[in-house]
Amino acid sequence: MQIMHLHAPIDSQQLLTLRAGDRVLLSGTIYTARDAAHARFCAALDSHHRLPIDLQGQTIFYAGPTPPPPGKPTGAIGPTTSMRMDAYTPTLLRYGVNALIGKGGRSAKVREALKENGAVYFTAIGGCAAYMASCVESCEVVAYDDLGTESVKRLTVKEMPLTVALDAFGGDAYEMGRTRYLSERETLHGNEK
Repeated sequence: MQIMHLHAPIDSQQLLTLRAGDRVLLSGTIYTARDAAHARFCAALDSHHRLPIDLQGQTIFYAGPTPPPPGKPTGAIGPTTSMRMDAYTPTLLRYGVNALIGKGGRSAKVREALKENGAVYFTAIGGCAAYMASCVESCEVVAYDDLGTESVKRLTVKEMPLTVALDAFGGDAYEMGRTRYLSERETLHGNEK
């Protein structure tokens, strides 16, 4: 299987070339944000206030890195469960965020919002937070410093391994995997009869 190299911020036309199941190595600038930051972003947008940083055309990584050990830009950094951000995601996609990174499935509303806005949801490998940290070249707090490890950070990453979980056309890698598993299981058990 071919691995695609992408650079963030990712061009919206390039996002439209991605399909569920594609494997990518992402380099460039991305932003971390978790539950509390998402709530603040959406409260600001609902009140017609500007966000503390411009996230239009940007990638949000659902992560809160641990404090860095000496000589490293960040400590362990792994994806958090994406469904925790589902209530906020359609608003941020309408605002202009065009790519998301997390782990696990998404709600029907998020899947529809991805299609409506030409955006993509990447999944990162859970349980590999130390390896993911090795992909981070720099880390800077850029908003909501009071949230500690969950503050919004600007990361520069190099070849972070991701998979397109949901593409801009409704393709769903989780559903594809489930269908393939059931088909192979049926074939295997059917041959045993």
